[in-house]
Amino acid sequence: MNIYVGNLSYRMNDSELEKVFAEFGEVKSAKVIVDRETGRSKGFGFVEMADAASGAEAIEKLNGNDCEGRTLRVNEAKPREERPRRQF
Repeated sequence: MNIYVGNLSYRMNDSELEKVFAEFGEVKSAKVIVDRETGRSKGFGFVEMADAASGAEAIEKLNGNDCEGRTLRVNEAKPREERPRRQF
């Protein structure tokens, strides 16, 4: 199950994000999205859980909870929409 995690602390990294979700089950991957140019966190990320049951539990327990002073927004990730590339 792929999970969107929003409103992350800008100091959080991939391994810290993985630790938050690891208590609910096996984490296949955890990725904090960073700005390509600055290397700074964009404040959101994605976590892939090994099974749907542990993913659903993590969403239920973590959504709206405080993590490093910020209220997390956690829900099932939606497939990315295809958008036309911007022309410059």
